[in-house]
Amino acid sequence: MKIAHVAPLHESVPPRLYGGTERIVSYLTEELVELGHDVTLFASGDTRTSAKLVPCRERALRLDPSPLKSETAAHLSMLSEVRKRAQEFEIIHFHLSHFLHFSFFEHMHERTVTTPHGRLDYVDLAPAYERFPRFPMISVSRSQRAGLADANWLATIHHGLPTDLYPPVFAPSPGEPYLAFLGRMSRDKRPDRAIEIALRSGLKLKL
Repeated sequence: MKIAHVAPLHESVPPRLYGGTERIVSYLTEELVELGHDVTLFASGDTRTSAKLVPCRERALRLDPSPLKSETAAHLSMLSEVRKRAQEFEIIHFHLSHFLHFSFFEHMHERTVTTPHGRLDYVDLAPAYERFPRFPMISVSRSQRAGLADANWLATIHHGLPTDLYPPVFAPSPGEPYLAFLGRMSRDKRPDRAIEIALRSGLKLKL
């Protein structure tokens, strides 16, 4: 199958440092290539992938030291390139939460799928989606849908990880047991909940 994946330009795929969405896009594209699909990845030029890479910006936005850069302009340029090549693919999978691609691909919405990897309760997202209600959507959790309850949801597909990435540990390792919080320090990620759990359990917490 000829598949295009369109990643955000904020981080490379996979990311050099932080970047949950781009890491998931990397896992997904690598596995699809391994399964024998013809995969094209639209992403930043510092991306490392087994898929066919279409570099849409020389460097990912977040680690680009340039003080003058435009996230909107960079993504618009990428979407123009995707649209120019759209007929090469059987399906185009967008991993964009800002929905900028909707106006570019309204004429072929049925050949697209969109996975927004972030929260959907921002006040401007629902009015934007209401203008393009036919776009098929994939949620990453059931609760994520609350912000766009009436969207054209096809399925919920939780983020997957390579099975050998974190081998399960069924017995505590030597030393003091602890809890771990892995994520961005922001209100979205709720480190306060991890702290509350640690306080209630009496276990040490590493953030």
